[in-house]
Order: sequence, then structure tokens, then C-alpha cells
Amino acid sequence: SDAGVQSIGVCYGLNGNNLPSKQAVINLYKRNGIQRMRIYGPDPEVLNALKGTNIELLVDVPNESIQDVATNPSAAANWVQNNIKKYSPAVKFRYISVGNEVPVGSAVARYVGPAMEKIQKAIASAGLQNQIKVSTSILTGLVTNSYPPSHGSFSNEAKPFIKPIINFLVQNNAPLLVNVYPYFSYIGSRNTIPLDYALFTSQKTVVQDGKLGYQNLFDAMLDGHYSALEKEGGSKVNIVDRKSVV
Repeated sequence: SDAGVQSIGVCYGLNGNNLPSKQAVINLYKRNGIQRMRIYGPDPEVLNALKGTNIELLVDVPNESIQDVATNPSAAANWVQNNIKKYSPAVKFRYISVGNEVPVGSAVARYVGPAMEKIQKAIASAGLQNQIKVSTSILTGLVTNSYPPSHGSFSNEAKPFIKPIINFLVQNNAPLLVNVYPYFSYIGSRNTIPLDYALFTSQKTVVQDGKLGYQNLFDAMLDGHYSALEKEGGSKVNIVDRKSVV
């Protein structure tokens, strides 16, 4: 991968007890110079607190809303109007993720691509297509044969799900959002993956793949996804990964 880390952001989860106020969290971002945020669904209090901050935002269309957005003629337009247009440009929206880690075998999987199309059309109708990119967030488990990274490919089960999404991303010059978790790969293969390789602390190349040498598992996993994209016609699709941008 030659994309590099452009900036660091923090996911803002809203599940839990005794959470600080939304404004207090936004102030924490500002105090620490955190430039990017992800929220897993539109929250009016968060969006109001973000106004005028210039913090770039990734907001999800929650999984439970995907089917309605895909099938209800007015749902996408209403969602964009109520959750995006209403707050823009005071809130600096950067990405919309239509779903998060939707299982390829689930009932909602077939609605992800159509919902992305509907949200894209609604964004264009709102005049925001040059500001906001529409995508979806996938789990790394969709890619197999990623050792070495150049062998990475989407599983046969995942291909019917991911291929229309890749075509959409190519057409709209949008990135694929990938949730990369080296920890889970490590705990599943502790006998073969060195701990320092998973923790970014290895002082030597652990995996050699042609001319490329990998000192950490994260980069290897990321490049495995780039290889998988290339095999499905997505060589021009960039990856925005949860650990480096959102």
C-alpha cells in the first residue's frame, strides 16, 4: 500500500452508561486536535455540537434502516434531508457509510448496493455530491487467501455481495471503508503470528511478498484488501480504514 496515513480520527460510540455529554466529547476532540470522527448513526445532539468545528464526519445509515432506504421511494431523500442537508455546511460531512459490517449471508445484504445508489442520488439532488462520498463498511473476513497479501481475494460467498459495490465505488470515485482489526487475526492464529508483528513493534520484516516486506500485520491486511479489489475490477478504488482515518 502506498496510500499512507493522512490524518487520525476517533470513532464515537454512543452505547453505554454514564457517558459524558455530547458537547463534552466534541470539546475533547477539539482540545486534542482530533480532526475526524465516525458515528454509527445520525444523532441530532452530536450533529448540533459539531457545527462550526471543521471536524470531518463519517456517519452511518444504520443496518436496520438499509432495507427501507433501498425500497421506500422517499426514504433516502428524507434521510439525507433530515440528517445531512439540515446540518450542512455547518457540519463537515465527508463520508456516508450505508451499513456497517453487514453479513453477506444476512437478509439485508442484498439491499446494501441499492441503498447506496439511492443515497447517492439523494446526495446529488441536495447538491452535496462533490463534498460527500457514499460507501459501506466491510469486515476483513470477506477477504481470504491474504497470506501473502498479493494473493488476497474476496471469498466466493462474498463476491455476489461485493462486486456491485465495487462497481458503484468505481463509478462514483468513492473509497471502500474497511474495518481492520489486527487483534482478531492475532488471537485466531497466535501460533503463527508473532505478537510484535500484530503490535507494530517488530524491528524486522516478518512477511516478504515479492519486492514488498511487511513489518506489521495491519499493512499486510490492508494490502490484502487492495489485492482483492484489483481482482474484481477495483484497482482504482482507495481504502479508508477504520484504524487510520475514522
